[in-house]
Amino acid sequence: MTCVIIDYSSGNLHSAEKSFQRMARETGAGTVIVTNDPERVLGADRIVLPGVGAFADCRAGLMAVDGMFEAIRTRVIDQGAPFLGICVGQQLMASRGLEHGVTEGFGWIPGEVVKIKPSDPALKIPHMGWNALSDIAPHPVLAGIEPGDHAYFVHSYHVIAEHPEHVLARVDHGGPVTAAVGRDNMIGTQFHPEKSQKTGLRLIANFLAWRP
Repeated sequence: MTCVIIDYSSGNLHSAEKSFQRMARETGAGTVIVTNDPERVLGADRIVLPGVGAFADCRAGLMAVDGMFEAIRTRVIDQGAPFLGICVGQQLMASRGLEHGVTEGFGWIPGEVVKIKPSDPALKIPHMGWNALSDIAPHPVLAGIEPGDHAYFVHSYHVIAEHPEHVLARVDHGGPVTAAVGRDNMIGTQFHPEKSQKTGLRLIANFLAWRP
C-alpha cells in the first residue's frame, strides 16, 4: 500500500511526511512518499493534498504541475482512491474560493470558501492555534476523536458547504467554523493533523486504514 503526499510547492511537507510515515510504521499501513510525479499518483492507493497560503495561489501551483490534477481526479473521482485534503488542500475541494476574487475549485464538495467573520470583534483573524472540535459526525477517519478534542488551525477562510451532511466537524470562533468536510471516498480537514498531536495522529492512522 502506498500513500502519496502531493508536492506542488504549497504545504508543510516535512511535518506531514514525518507524521504520516510514523503512523504508517506503527500501523503497518505501507509506505508514504512525497511526490510531484503524476505517474506516482496514478499508482497510489491513497492521496493526501496539503496546502498553505491563498486559495488562488494553491490552485495555480497545483495546475502548474503538468498532469497532476488530472492524475488526482482519475484516482479519486474515477477510481475511488481515498483522498485527504489538508488546510487549503481541503478548501480546494469546494466549488469556488472567494479569497482575493473568485477562483474555481474542484467542485467535489459543493459550496464556497469564505472569510471567517466572528461575532465577537475581539476575536482575531486569522484563526490561529488550538481549538476544540465539535459536531463531529460519525466517520471512519474521525473514529476515536471526541467533541472537545483539540486540533491546530491556521486560517482566515473556511468552507460553507451547500449540503449540511458534507460537514463532518466544526469549531467555534465567534460562531461555527467548518473544521472537516467529506463525502464518499474523500475527506478534508481545515486543521493540520500533522500539528495536532494526539488528535492528528489518530486521524492519520484512521485515514491510512480507511477503505471507503
